[in-house]
Amino acid sequence: MDIKSKKIIGSIQSIWQYPVKSMQGVKLDQANITAGGVVGDRDYALLDQSNHKVASAKYPKKWGKLLELNAAFVKQPSQDDQLPAVRITSSNGLNALSTDEHIDELLSEYVGRPVTLSSSRPNTISLERLDPLEQDETILDIGDLMLKNKFSDYADTHILTTATLQQLAGLASEVQFDERRFRPNFVVETSLETTGFVENDWVGKTVMIGDSVQFKITDPTPRCSIPNLRNGQLLKDLKVLKTIVNHNMLEVPLLENKVLPCAGVYGFLVQGGKVSINDPVRVE
Repeated sequence: MDIKSKKIIGSIQSIWQYPVKSMQGVKLDQANITAGGVVGDRDYALLDQSNHKVASAKYPKKWGKLLELNAAFVKQPSQDDQLPAVRITSSNGLNALSTDEHIDELLSEYVGRPVTLSSSRPNTISLERLDPLEQDETILDIGDLMLKNKFSDYADTHILTTATLQQLAGLASEVQFDERRFRPNFVVETSLETTGFVENDWVGKTVMIGDSVQFKITDPTPRCSIPNLRNGQLLKDLKVLKTIVNHNMLEVPLLENKVLPCAGVYGFLVQGGKVSINDPVRVE
């Protein structure tokens, strides 16, 4: 496929890497993209010592405090080298390395449950997700959907556009629709003339970034309760998800075409390479 012959629809505004699942991400200037997406993305996670389930803020009653923690690699990982350590910090004084002898005890005390920090994905994996559309507390297990060899929920990448963020802001101007609430890997800056939930039309198409990277878009991204939660400096706001529920309900193929609130899209790698800020983005 001749990428450069395709029309440019935007450029890369942000690249995000999340070294530890459900902790704060790191903004990168460039990233290597391989099978599994951004190298180093969600390579670590906390495992509940009581049942070995993956800790995820998708179940906020148990794991909402994970979003208060920042995680960053001590050096950027490469595909061929041993996974580097991560430094985990919080605004109230936690500062530890994943290699510290008592890291599990420190994290267990912080989140209020016995946990183990792991970079080894269990052969049998389980992750609990609160169903945001149910009135009662309904917990779904989505472990079977998780990406092989990583702690990502489903796909190699999650892409969000500024058009979608601006559309949401126009629908509820009092709400702070910050990209950090949605935890994308890539934020695509679209032109001011591009409006609406533009990613909805990308499902089934290929997104091309820069000169080489390509992702096949398979699904709109169903939103859980995470966008509502306190997230670093962003305050809890139930109107975030409510706005999406009211204005962008879509069928999600990965969840048997259940109609869910969506923002952004999921994609699987077709061709890897390097992505940098300001790289052009095309859709075919």
